[in-house]
Amino acid sequence: MLFFTPCASRRQSEMLVDPLKPSTAPSMDERVVLNVGGIRHETYQATLKKIPATRLSRLTPALANFDPLLNEYYFDRHPGVFAQILNYYRTGKLHYPTDVYVCGPLFEEELEYWGLDANQVEPCCWMTYTQHRDTQETLAVLDKLDMDIYKDEDPQTREQLMMKKFGWEEEYWAGSVNFWMKWKPRIWALFDEPYSSFCAKFIATISVCFIVVSILSFCLKTHPSFRIAVISMSNVTVHNKDYIGVQRTSTEPHKIFSQIEFICNIWFTCEIIVRFIFCPSKIKFFKYPLNIIDLVATLSFYTDAVLVRLLDEDAPKDVVEFLSMIRILRLFKLTQHHRGLQILIHTFRASAKELILLVFFLVLGIVIFAALVFYAEKMEHNPENQFKSIPVGLWWAIITMTTVGYGDMTPHTYMGRLVGSLCAIMGVLTIALPVPVIVSNFAMSDSKSGDMPKFLKILLHGGMPLQCRWLKQMIQIPIK
Repeated sequence: MLFFTPCASRRQSEMLVDPLKPSTAPSMDERVVLNVGGIRHETYQATLKKIPATRLSRLTPALANFDPLLNEYYFDRHPGVFAQILNYYRTGKLHYPTDVYVCGPLFEEELEYWGLDANQVEPCCWMTYTQHRDTQETLAVLDKLDMDIYKDEDPQTREQLMMKKFGWEEEYWAGSVNFWMKWKPRIWALFDEPYSSFCAKFIATISVCFIVVSILSFCLKTHPSFRIAVISMSNVTVHNKDYIGVQRTSTEPHKIFSQIEFICNIWFTCEIIVRFIFCPSKIKFFKYPLNIIDLVATLSFYTDAVLVRLLDEDAPKDVVEFLSMIRILRLFKLTQHHRGLQILIHTFRASAKELILLVFFLVLGIVIFAALVFYAEKMEHNPENQFKSIPVGLWWAIITMTTVGYGDMTPHTYMGRLVGSLCAIMGVLTIALPVPVIVSNFAMSDSKSGDMPKFLKILLHGGMPLQCRWLKQMIQIPIK
């Protein structure tokens, strides 16, 4: 049995409403109680009408979330974000909540639910709010890391994912996998995924050894100690006597280097043929940059061999040297076998905007200071003027702005030295601007390289949104 005293509060009398009595719309001066995530907020109806066409501006007692007994509207949403949203209705200024843990995507989702525009965030909070967008763009690049994705998976799940990669998922579930479908992904993994198994690591080690030997051979054959003199003989007549003249015309590498290069290219040829036959998609195979480098380097060897064998002395030396130089690009194949190189390359890809901005400002500064130093050196009598033209000053500006300073070109006038000082200072400031962003991207990919497979599975299967807690820790933002 319930007893109510005459001195019951006004709130209690408001709570005791007759459910059979038709509810009327609240007036503009009435107070509205909003229960968001268990936290009660109280404001005026006129306050909620300040921003029309939003969820709070259309509140009526006829809504399903209105509780007539408690005289409140209940919303099962984030209470920390709603405090700033209600403050937006009161003051007209939308701030990003910093007193509670809220990430950017969650804040966007809450604003979308309440019908508010995310672009109305105040300038003081804009950098904090948009930081998650830069992080997602960086992670969208880093998720392309092809590193040991299925290491932690059991054999059955790994096989299922490989079948999906080759487009045979339906045949796998139907149980109609034939011999070719079973072994093609396995052989492909042996040559293209170095971390997939022990045998794949062994083959990757052999491939790296051949790459290293090929590069060493390419470098050592240019050393004078490993080159053989090419001698030409001719008949010379001196004082009516015939002599045989011997002259050293040029040098050529020792024959052992050609034999080493031939053996290495046999391995490279077999490797690229096997990878092409067992690849999931022939079109994607030729679009992959490392495959293009490998194919061009291998073809350059055979083109070089054909030119030397067929034309011999008449072979164009410039073409032969250019084809030999292409083989140095095989160093990029090491990125396929080394995790750190992959992280470094993907860091540069994630920082492409900052690097382009750096190059733009460098080019701008180089042209400006090259022109300034050219005219500054002509303003005074300077017999030792080394800046004969602006294009010559471009070389000096590049070396000065990058803080290398060879010293081959130096200004000698007071105005020229002043321009040189400003050029060096501006070069240091320009280069230092994008460094924190690049370092942050590298730290992000390097610190979580061990957790990258789990992250990739999350992205591929959509099991968890990007606003998870470890992502916040990864970008080194303090969690409150």
